[in-house]
Parts: sequence; C-alpha cells; structure tokens
Amino acid sequence: MANGQMKPVAALLLFLNFCMYVIVLGIGGWAVNKAIDHGFVIGPGFELPAHFSPIYFPMGNAATGFFVTFALLAGVVGVASAIAGINHIRSWNASSLPSAASIAGVAWTLTLLAMGFACKEIELEIRNARLRTMEAFLIILTATQLFYIAAIHGSA
Repeated sequence: MANGQMKPVAALLLFLNFCMYVIVLGIGGWAVNKAIDHGFVIGPGFELPAHFSPIYFPMGNAATGFFVTFALLAGVVGVASAIAGINHIRSWNASSLPSAASIAGVAWTLTLLAMGFACKEIELEIRNARLRTMEAFLIILTATQLFYIAAIHGSA
C-alpha cells in the first residue's frame, strides 16, 4: 500500500477492538453459564409453560437471550477479525486487504445486530450491571469496528 499514514491508527483500533471483543466474550460466557446453571428446569411428567423460551436468561428481560447469543457470535467473529487484521497490519499490502476487510465487515454486521438487541434490552429495562457493561461495549464496538474498516480502506 502506498500510504502508511493510516497504519498506526488501524493498529490502535485493532488492538482496542480485540480487547473489547474479549471482554464481551467473557461477560457473555458468564451469562450463558448462569443461564445454564439457573435456567428453567422441568421434571418428568410436567409440560412446558405456554410462553417458554429455549433461550431463557434469569438475569435479564425478554431480549437478553437474543442479545447474549448475538453478542457471543459477534465476539467470536470479532476476535477472528483481529487475527486477520494482525496479518494485514504486518504486511500492509493490497493482497492482505481483502481478507481483513471482509471478515471485519462480517464482524461489524454481527456487532450491529447485537447492538440492536442491546438497544431493545435497554428499552425493556430490567437487567444487571454486567449486562449493562456488555451493552455499552457493543455500542462502542459498533463505532470502533466501523472506524477500523474505514482506516484499512483509507490507505488503499
């Protein structure tokens, strides 16, 4: 790539995004563990309630299950995006850009979807501090991932 001025900006955003995606994965993992441990248990001979949801999370509201599921997906793809981004930052040429840009775009799209569920969860209120933290991280990640995509494309 002819212009290396965006390389430090892209590297900083990549590091920031990686750290935030790892935090989202940690909180999301905690939420899934708690849902598995304290979820809905039904004994033999009983029937499921009419409004039973297979993604029931006891610590939030109706949007929590969808939010945590898509946040975990966005986190895993975001970490994969960071790995591809490290390769692109190292070589910083036109042949490494397509793979880094495409996985970054997929990660941003999943992060945007998870942010939508975060907004719905905020609207429904009832949630704990860890879920609020994960909501904030995903809202911030939506912007920083988009800036990262712009930074790696800006130098092309």
